[in-house]
Formats: sequence, C-alpha cells, structure tokens
Amino acid sequence: MKITSVDIIKTFPLADTATTAVGGVPWCPICVRINTDEGISGFGEIGLAYGNAQTAGFGQGIDFAKCIIGMDPLNIEAVWNKLHRLTFWGMGGGGVTMAGISGIDIALWDIKGKALNAPVYQLLGGKTNEKLRAYASQIQFDWGKESHSLVKPEEYAEATRKAMADGFDAVKVDPVGFDLEGRWMGWSNYGLLRQEQVKVAVERVAAIREAGGPNLDIIIELHSLTDTNTAIQLGRELEQFKIFYLEEPTQPLNPSLFREIASKVNIPLATGERSYSRWGFRQFFEDRSLSIIQPDLGNTGGITEGKKICDMAYVYDIGVQLHICGGPIATAAALQLEAVIPNFVIHEVHASSLIEDNINLCKYNYQPVNGHFEVPERPGIGQELTEEALKASEIVTIK
Repeated sequence: MKITSVDIIKTFPLADTATTAVGGVPWCPICVRINTDEGISGFGEIGLAYGNAQTAGFGQGIDFAKCIIGMDPLNIEAVWNKLHRLTFWGMGGGGVTMAGISGIDIALWDIKGKALNAPVYQLLGGKTNEKLRAYASQIQFDWGKESHSLVKPEEYAEATRKAMADGFDAVKVDPVGFDLEGRWMGWSNYGLLRQEQVKVAVERVAAIREAGGPNLDIIIELHSLTDTNTAIQLGRELEQFKIFYLEEPTQPLNPSLFREIASKVNIPLATGERSYSRWGFRQFFEDRSLSIIQPDLGNTGGITEGKKICDMAYVYDIGVQLHICGGPIATAAALQLEAVIPNFVIHEVHASSLIEDNINLCKYNYQPVNGHFEVPERPGIGQELTEEALKASEIVTIK
C-alpha cells in the first residue's frame, strides 16, 4: 500500500464556542485525510482548533504532507521518524510542528485499522477499560450549547447543576479567569493575587462544591495564567474543597517550578496540553511533580507518541487524562487510546463538543451517557468528516 495524496482540510469556522469567548478566535478544526492506492483513506486532526495558530497548523500540515507521498502508510513508525528526525524542526518539537506530525499520525492509524478491519484499540493491545468516565470541562463558560462568561458564585452553582443533570459527577473550572465584569483575564493572575481575587475564587468554588455535594470531583483549571507564587497562594485556599487535581498552575517550560508548587500545595498537579513528545514530559516523570499528565494526541505526536508517553507515565505511577479540545476526530482518537491504557483516569468533554456545528462536522456523534463513554467499535478511529463538511472546507491536496 502506498500514500498517493494527502488532503489538508481547514473546516469552516465555528464562532459560537467557549474558546471564542477566551481569545476571540473562531473555532476551526484542522483535519488531515490521507489517501492510498488501495482506496482506503484515513482521517486525523491537527490539534490547533482554538487559539491563534490555525493558519500555522494548516500550513504545517501541507509541508509535512509533501514528505510522505509514496510511503507505506502501514509503516507508521517509519513515517513518524521521518517527520521527527528529517524535517529539521521536528526534533525541536513545539506546538505547530508536533501538531502537524500528530494529524498525519492519527490518520495513519485510521488507515491501518480500516485495512485490518479492527478498531485502533485492538491494534494497541486491546481494552483495559470497558467504559470511560468523563467530566464537564470549562464550566466558567456555563454548560450547554451556548457559552458566556460567568461571574457570580450562583452562576457557577447553576452550571454545575446543569452538568450533573447531563450525568457528570466531575467538572472542571477556572475560578480566576473572569474578573467581576466578565472580562477574560481582566485582572492580573501573576505576581501576587489581591485578596479580592482570592475571595472571588473561593466563593465560586464553594458554590460548585455546595451545588455538587461531597461526591462531586472538582478539577481546578488555571490555564498557566497563574505563576508559582499565585498558584501556591490560590491552591492553599482551595485545599479545603478536596480538589481532584490542579491543572496548569504555571507554564510547562519551567518544570522545576511544578516541584515547588507540589511541595507547598496539598492538591495533585496536572499539565500536558502544551508539552510535546516524550522529551517534553521526561523531567516531569523524573521529578514526580505531576500526579496526572494531560497530553493532547493532536499536538504531542499523535497516537504513536501518545501511547509511549502514557506508558512512561505508568512506570512512575502517574495517571492520564488526555487533553481533548477539538473536533469529533480528536475525541474519537482519544477514546481509542484511553480504552487501552491502564493508568487512564478520566476523559475531558469540552463544551465545544455540545455545539451542533462541531458535531455536524463528522458522521458519528460520540457523547457520554450517564457520564461515561462507550469505546467505538468501528474500524480505525471510527470517525470521518461528512461530505457536507468537506464541501464547505478549504482543502489543499498534496500529490
């Protein structure tokens, strides 16, 4: 089997999402379709649907597609190694470069699964998890098909009740993202927090705990917008609420600072959505500053690299919550790997997963029931873009 062409697909922007509320950038999944001489095509996703790197991700997909024409798509390690070692920028890692590798890698696994008529999880070793627990992510934007900034504690409580009504027994929230006027990062979250900010954060989390009861798991998201000082300051105040874990308390390029935070805050720490490849996670494993890793298969190196990262984490007794913040292809790929790894903890359901335009990009709508996912049994990753989505997208084909 040979790769005959690669389609890099920029889907139509979806404006009405929680991520738009953060950065004003329309939601826009970037996808890959790899075509072969045996008529089998595979789909992947470049994990830059949000933020300010969509054009770069689209371009990186085009550049990397040129490198793999004529290769055997079943030799996934050979393709991965070529893109990593022989493209100059691959070995430096970084979000855009690794996202390009990731989208291609996911599509190759999709091809292999279809060629062998098996879901990817079977090719990775089979299930250790029959059902996958999930949580409602980013409830500071409310929970449901429409998003907006939440300010008052009672609004956070109501968002929690909405998520629980959908079957979730775990939620994630950034309690300091919005100021008292509903502006994202309207106040500084680094240096030292003013007592007003601490008070607001505590009241918001207290409202979530009261609404959710003692058995609700609460994940605190800080988006790396805090620093070591403010993460410690806030974390100590939030310990009283029995927090499940504390995500991105500072930026991951300073791994040693996570060790300091971990030594001063009695909450498990997590990070990973902006850490790329095994090399990006190595120091976190060696100093055991993290309890949970959060690699994103769309930007850390795809399923190939994601499996290796998760296996390394297992050696160090570190749990896994894959970061999932993209289109339905990203969700499908994550479910396949989560089914396999014994150190799986929980699956992220971003609010964007509820948006009809996002759902309608693909043929199948994988959603949790009573807070848990079933693992798709279709061949490959079990997801494809619809013909309608393809017609509405900007596509560059490399032959």
